[in-house]
Amino acid sequence: MTSPLDAANLRARIQTCVDQEIAHQRTVLAEVGPDVDDVVAAVETLLAGGKRLRAAFLYWGYRGAGRPDSPAAIRLATAMEFFQAAALLHDDVMDDSDTRRGMPAAHRALAQQHAQRGWEGSPERFGLAGAVLAGNLCLTWADELYATCGLASEDVARGRALFDRMRTQLMAGQFLDVVESVRPWDELSTEQRIERAAHVIRYKSAKYTIEHPLLIGATIGGIDEEDLGHLSTYGLELGHAFQLRDDVLGVFGDPAQTGKPAGDDVREGKRTVLMAHAMHLAGTSDRALVVDALGRVDLTGSDVDAVRAIIVESGALAAIEADIDRHALGAREALARGRTVDPEAAAALASLIDVATARLA
Repeated sequence: MTSPLDAANLRARIQTCVDQEIAHQRTVLAEVGPDVDDVVAAVETLLAGGKRLRAAFLYWGYRGAGRPDSPAAIRLATAMEFFQAAALLHDDVMDDSDTRRGMPAAHRALAQQHAQRGWEGSPERFGLAGAVLAGNLCLTWADELYATCGLASEDVARGRALFDRMRTQLMAGQFLDVVESVRPWDELSTEQRIERAAHVIRYKSAKYTIEHPLLIGATIGGIDEEDLGHLSTYGLELGHAFQLRDDVLGVFGDPAQTGKPAGDDVREGKRTVLMAHAMHLAGTSDRALVVDALGRVDLTGSDVDAVRAIIVESGALAAIEADIDRHALGAREALARGRTVDPEAAAALASLIDVATARLA
């Protein structure tokens, strides 16, 4: 069965549009000189891969309103890929990540280039500056793609406020994640830990990964207001399940599949729902081990294995899997309530529930 990510040849067409946009931006930057190509190349490398989930949700939201496939719809969806690239570039800087999709993160690659060329100053600071600026370029290019997608101006204008809201709320969600990583958990109850982690999920992941792209497409397409509400519920439920799966992969994922070192979320001290469950369900000594491990960059593979064992044996992993199933079911039920959603798009959105939750990367 064809993946909803490949239906309508979606991924290949998105990649073609990505490549065309980068080629266009190179011509815009040509007068600046060749020195800036390192930053453009960092974006190009990052955008050579990816699941294209956000683009798919925007595209199928637009098609869900009964609108036809078109090059303009693909260009509109491609805006999400550049927006996602900006988030990833900045995220890797904030998390001090070494890798992304199995390759050096952009700030690491730029630092290596600085060192190899024997330039003056700190390679690390150069890499950080370059990655932040590359992310800022992606934000600009996402806006250009949206504004020049080629759909009717009145349709594009109808989705503009939501597009702007998505961008604003994601930046705030990113900062929420930073705040949560340094705010003490010691005196919080399990319910408070889960509530705070869920709040970060809503604004750092669920909305910009699924709900907002889907609603932008559906709003531009002019879908029925009641069904827009059902799609919103679908997006938030599935977005929550998507991030919970991400949290599981951040501890248990295979580096060959995720492109990130095993147990990276533990080393980074991520305050996730998974870790909140582990701290609640583990025994006293095991809980102390988990607390000590969170945020330790020197954790060995054996240390990570010990944390994993506690998460499994305590029942924390089973609790998260149950949460994922519950949110996925909520998404299915919300989608089923849609009365005017195009049947082909509804089928694609139903299939995307499995793509978003039963994944290895």
